Amino acid sequence: MPDVVAVILSGGRSSRMGSNKAHVEVAGRPMSAWVADALPASAQVVVAGHTPVGSHLRVDDAGGSGPLAGLAAAGRARFDSPASAWLVVAIDQPWLRRRTLQAIVDRFEERAVVPIADARRQVTCALYPMDLVQRAGDLAASGIGLQALLRDAAVDEILSAEWKEWGEDGRSWFSVDTPEDIERGLDRFGPPGEEPA
Repeated sequence: MPDVVAVILSGGRSSRMGSNKAHVEVAGRPMSAWVADALPASAQVVVAGHTPVGSHLRVDDAGGSGPLAGLAAAGRARFDSPASAWLVVAIDQPWLRRRTLQAIVDRFEERAVVPIADARRQVTCALYPMDLVQRAGDLAASGIGLQALLRDAAVDEILSAEWKEWGEDGRSWFSVDTPEDIERGLDRFGPPGEEPA
């Protein structure tokens, strides 16, 4: 298994939610707690953005905005790390499954590892090699996103037939942007932490 840095992106403004998403409760716990609990136990954790998560190292994504700037900030903070793989998740994904994240990590062979759902790369439930983290640092002020970072990169795309074999049903990349999304997630998946039926 590669050495992994897990990057929790927490830099969003939460404008549609109306309050800081990290602190919004889903099934009695803050979203940030559900996300942190899903990360591989052996991963170093860096929180990129303005919201602390537990006692994990937090870095500001100054000099840019969006997920790419968060990945770049985490990279600058941890380039002294021996990690070869960077697992990126978002603070608003409380239904992340540790089994899914571990399966993504286990596939790593020096390429980005990205699930595909609804014909779209799920870039905030994905693994990035060091060269892309370094490239994110070069491009952080450009305004491009993680999708663009992957445009010309070598990517191991995980199609639904495979991630469904892991017991994944799309919950790991279900993003919560509004209070209504919480209700939709609970109706669709039940409380976070439960395994798919």
